[in-house]
Amino acid sequence: MDQQKIFKTICKIAKQEKTDVYVVGGFVRDELLAIKDKKDLDFVVIGSGLEFAKKFDEAVKQIGSLIEFPDFDTARYVINFELGTKNSELKIELEFAGARTEKYDEKSRKPKVEATTLEEDLKRRDFTVNTLCRKVGVGGKLGEIVDLFNGQKDIEKKLLRTPLDPDATFSDDPLRMMRAARFASQLGFTIEANTYAAMERNAKRLKIISAERIKEELFKIFATTKPSIGLRILYDTGLMDVFMPEVGNLKGVDEIFGQQHKDVLEHTFKVIDNLAERTSNVLLRVSALFHDIAKPETKKFERGRGWTFDMHEHLGKKMVQVIGKRLKFSTDESKYLAKLVRWHQHPIALMDDGVTDSAVRRLIVNLGDELTDLLNLCRSDITTGNPLKKTKRLKNYDYLENRIEEVIEKDNLRAFQSPFRGDEIMQECGLKPGPTVGKIKKALEEAILEGIIPNDYEATKKYFFKIKDEMLENVEEWEKK
Repeated sequence: MDQQKIFKTICKIAKQEKTDVYVVGGFVRDELLAIKDKKDLDFVVIGSGLEFAKKFDEAVKQIGSLIEFPDFDTARYVINFELGTKNSELKIELEFAGARTEKYDEKSRKPKVEATTLEEDLKRRDFTVNTLCRKVGVGGKLGEIVDLFNGQKDIEKKLLRTPLDPDATFSDDPLRMMRAARFASQLGFTIEANTYAAMERNAKRLKIISAERIKEELFKIFATTKPSIGLRILYDTGLMDVFMPEVGNLKGVDEIFGQQHKDVLEHTFKVIDNLAERTSNVLLRVSALFHDIAKPETKKFERGRGWTFDMHEHLGKKMVQVIGKRLKFSTDESKYLAKLVRWHQHPIALMDDGVTDSAVRRLIVNLGDELTDLLNLCRSDITTGNPLKKTKRLKNYDYLENRIEEVIEKDNLRAFQSPFRGDEIMQECGLKPGPTVGKIKKALEEAILEGIIPNDYEATKKYFFKIKDEMLENVEEWEKK
């Protein structure tokens, strides 16, 4: 069901029900900006949004899923273009809401909702560019843009401005301040001065917003073409300090004996944008924010070495886990980010020490499926302004990548573990499942990684019998542990 058919269906229902319906917000804004492929459509119904959504569901013969929010007189309708698919690119979400006002308690994000006029509904929206709407059903001129707050002029000026006093707008829903940063990054708009100042004044009010909503908006900023625009706004306004003060600690340059280190925050923003040019993987982009997060905690000046940040990748891994818990990252998201932060220095060290087969094997086994992402992060971490240095360092990664492919093919490491398995170890040694079996299996894997034996079954089995008796001498000690 395409957009044209959706609009025709809504127009037909509106006529039957004698109800005015408008498509509002992002769809109209993006239409004027010539941005296509808008997959979310928001409709304001002058009447009951929930009841209209039910009529729509009946009219389209229930081809989608209707999700009801009766407390807000709102419903969401999700249409899959291919039934049964889980591909988000093949679905469109419609939201039907009755025109309403929302009154907020100062300490809560749960509003009291009341039915109202179209003008009052549009007033409560975040920015003037999102107050635009087109009538899609019943009286008046269908398709005509309704612009009560000069949204079209602000689109021409590429300006983000609140329809009401910004302090009131942001106090009602503080997440709108993060949305301002996101739209600035996504659309290339400037935030109007008074609106920006209100963001600075109201930044601490973001504390009442749930971690889940903050994370969702943050990830949307990372999905934009140049995420650093939105992230810099979050930092400059103080919003970032509310939910991730660790980022603010990256700012600044220290100097001792005339030696400076680079501003880690500025470097981080460059890495994020570099990575955004290489990949649309949002979570990988997020890893760039965290890759040097522990540098302030590990910073030291040593004579003969200058500024050092030893072990910052190890502390960074722990800090990512703490931040991930705070912002309600999923377990898989936190593990992925922590893994990339922990290993982001390793390829550099590996190239400094010499790209041996054993070092490459360990890199392959430790990173697994995330190895390509790690190398993307490492390439993006090159922010030198010296073109010769940049070219040389990028070539080093090309060389490393070729060596990785060589070792994978030569040693069959795509899904590495000891070819002589745990059940065989137990059978040959008369052991039950326990730490001893794991220790023996680990010893076999270490021998393969060090190149002592090839990664094949017969060689590993032969080596097992060679070390078996020596390993079994420690059974009692291991079992106690």
